[in-house]
Amino acid sequence: MAQEKPSLETLLGTSEGKRFLFLGREGIFTKEETARFLKKYNITMTTNYEEGVVGVVEHHQLNPVEENISNMVYDAKVPLYKLIDFEKILSEGINDDELLMVIKLSNDQERIFRLLGNQYIADELFVKLLSMYEWHEDEDDHTGDRDVITYVLRRYIDIKPNEEDLLYSYLTLRRLATEASDPKMLMVLIGFPNFSFLVRGKGSVTLRETIARNKYVDKEVITKLISLRDVKVDASLAGNLTVPLNILESFAKKDSLIIDKSLASNRNINDDIFATLLEKDEAVLALLFWWQPLNEKRLTLIEGYNFGHELFATIGANENLSEEVVNSLIQKDDAMLLCNLSSNATVSSKSLETLYKRQVLETYTALASNPNLSVEILQSLYDTFTKELEMMSALASNSATPEPILCELFERDELEINKGLASNETTPLELLDILKIDTRVQNALTKNKVFIEHHQNSRNII
Repeated sequence: MAQEKPSLETLLGTSEGKRFLFLGREGIFTKEETARFLKKYNITMTTNYEEGVVGVVEHHQLNPVEENISNMVYDAKVPLYKLIDFEKILSEGINDDELLMVIKLSNDQERIFRLLGNQYIADELFVKLLSMYEWHEDEDDHTGDRDVITYVLRRYIDIKPNEEDLLYSYLTLRRLATEASDPKMLMVLIGFPNFSFLVRGKGSVTLRETIARNKYVDKEVITKLISLRDVKVDASLAGNLTVPLNILESFAKKDSLIIDKSLASNRNINDDIFATLLEKDEAVLALLFWWQPLNEKRLTLIEGYNFGHELFATIGANENLSEEVVNSLIQKDDAMLLCNLSSNATVSSKSLETLYKRQVLETYTALASNPNLSVEILQSLYDTFTKELEMMSALASNSATPEPILCELFERDELEINKGLASNETTPLELLDILKIDTRVQNALTKNKVFIEHHQNSRNII
């Protein structure tokens, strides 16, 4: 019976005074580094098949001479091991503090680069080494820099085998800056070249702006980002919900439009910042009225400024209105404001009923599209305005509209109504299956989650 090959760890621990034969070129570690590691076991490294060789470590690529030696040691029943297995053991035996001290003293960038490509070192050591890597920002598309970014992405981003191309896209680096949850990693990413990414609908966004928007920024990261003196980075921090209030207050004093707009959309600002922003540009006010939680105190502040009719009306679309504010707004004689309130999906059914009873004709279509409206009122709107196409389209898109009404609307075979039905997640699936034949409503169907899930499940069954 053939003798079982000992594990590499076992052989290392029982081969004092012996030799290990290494075939093939170097990998992650140099010959000197390998020899130092073996010295701990009192084992000698050799590249010749000679007396005292008790183990062989092979690179996956060998030249013809090395292949012949490999065959010889195989016939001699000398245990053979893969280089990557040896490198894993060597990596696990690294003393992080000793290694970092040596590298700091020597600033050995070549060694840092090799170690960053070592998949077996711990994340903590990897991040520390990454912070010591010197980028070549004066060179376009430096090969080493590109490889380091690939090492980072391979370690921290879950890449499927068929998605390897993502490792070579700087957009994946933006994904890492968005998803990273370790502040130490975010700190290191600040030291990367400040790549610029084109984001659909947002124009150009830099790496540091992306980091500033990450919810895991801590005090150290925030301080570092502020020290960059980049107004766009400051604006990104100003909109970050996890940035401390005292930092947001300091931003409010900068009198910068781009920062003020970010603050206006940050729901964590206090009343003092809110009051400061009321003095700002109309573009800031529009965001403030749209995003900020509004209670009676804040509404009173707003009303004290006598803002323009259209600007004030945007408050009705705010999804963070207290019940008291909603009740107060309902009493105002402002059709635009009331229409915005009527379509606001966060307004309660009771408040919508109050709006309906005010009998402001302009609000009815908006009410008809609101899923919080009671079935009784939806039925009343359907019976009263059955000949009004816009009203019927609104009812067709409303997930609260009773199924019998949806079926009757389908029978009308009106394009605008069918678009509403196609987007409605409560439209019966049998009707959606008929509507899918009409190419004119396919865009609406692609936004219907129930319809999409139904067809995905159908394909899975098949």
